[in-house]
Amino acid sequence: MKKTRSKAGIILVPVAIMLAATAWSCSSPPPPKASPPKPTTTPQPTPPPTPQKTRAQSIPASAVKITPETDALPPIMHSSEFAKPVPLGNGVNTAGAEDSAFVMPDGNTLYFFFTPDPGIPAEKQLFDGVTGIYVSQKQGGQWSNAQRVMLIEKDEVALDGCVFVQGNEMWFCSARKGNSRGVDLWTARFSNGRWTDWKHAGKKLNVDYEVGEMHITADGNEMYFHSPKAGGKGGYDIWVTRKVNGEWQPPENVTAVNTPDAEGWPFITQDGNELWFLRNYKGSPAIFRSKKLGGNWSEPELIVSQFAAEPSLDNSGNLYFTHHYFKDGKMLEADIYMAPRK
Repeated sequence: MKKTRSKAGIILVPVAIMLAATAWSCSSPPPPKASPPKPTTTPQPTPPPTPQKTRAQSIPASAVKITPETDALPPIMHSSEFAKPVPLGNGVNTAGAEDSAFVMPDGNTLYFFFTPDPGIPAEKQLFDGVTGIYVSQKQGGQWSNAQRVMLIEKDEVALDGCVFVQGNEMWFCSARKGNSRGVDLWTARFSNGRWTDWKHAGKKLNVDYEVGEMHITADGNEMYFHSPKAGGKGGYDIWVTRKVNGEWQPPENVTAVNTPDAEGWPFITQDGNELWFLRNYKGSPAIFRSKKLGGNWSEPELIVSQFAAEPSLDNSGNLYFTHHYFKDGKMLEADIYMAPRK
């Protein structure tokens, strides 16, 4: 994945730990979704067979869990709409790297990417048996011990991440056989307690539109995504493609939120009136929000800064995001945080 240098000369750490441990955002992009069915309940995945190692067993013995008390660069909240952000419990966070969170609208199911050591190269993660997508359910107010979401057959290998789920359909980015790029968008369907029937998302989205990490509106008609494609303002920009007669149309640049630097990792609220995304702020990723006013996107406002990334909100307005722990310019691990709506 590319690193983008800001005008101040600071490298924007692309967020999402990338299956490779730097940032899961596709050098060429991540996932979209087609008109989704509206389920009456959130799909409840059946736990897959136990892998060779658990997440805890795969984390290096030398790793030391960082806490808010020992975090040298904690996230900074800039909005009075939210309470102080806190990391989720042990069912989700470990001394490894949890990233790229996606919470279902009901707030009871959380998907995320995990790798035991962000310093391990992707080619080794591919065979470690634990790096990939995980899901946790909220039970009695607590997040359950996360389970691996298997999106390959037993004799296959892949690195999967950046999940988007709507109804019974999942979009995810993957490095695997059959790709047009190093990392492509794929889809899967939820059936009989498991995610199955995974398919390549096709040339139009992966090659022609260069779609990166994405989010689709609740009505299924608009897909917002980031991309380094030509015609933008510079670096990664946020684009939108609209579905007409079942086909995604040529993307339009969301000029109101883009700058010559990098913007990306978009999230759209269920009502379609808030666009959340990332931008560099004082040398590290920060979360911004733009509101739709009179049909147009407003000037973005800063919500959370200092290594805060990949926003996702539930229907109660609680904000979930990734926080990366850095020391001396090196990423040590990452956790999923939640900032409650006041």
